[in-house]
Amino acid sequence: MPKLKTHSGASKRFKKTGTGKVKRGFAFQRHILTSKSTKSKRQMDMGGMVDKADLPKILRMIPY
Repeated sequence: MPKLKTHSGASKRFKKTGTGKVKRGFAFQRHILTSKSTKSKRQMDMGGMVDKADLPKILRMIPY
């Protein structure tokens, strides 16, 4: 059986947790930060989990 290749773009953006969920970062965080509120910037800094609808697609891209 051949090995599966990891999608290199996905591996830079997503990380698997020990329970099989997938962590992700938030968008809109890189520039033009002066127009964004402190609260929104702070909340985006924490990151989040991938939505249930997108999870199968992401897990195919990062099999290991």
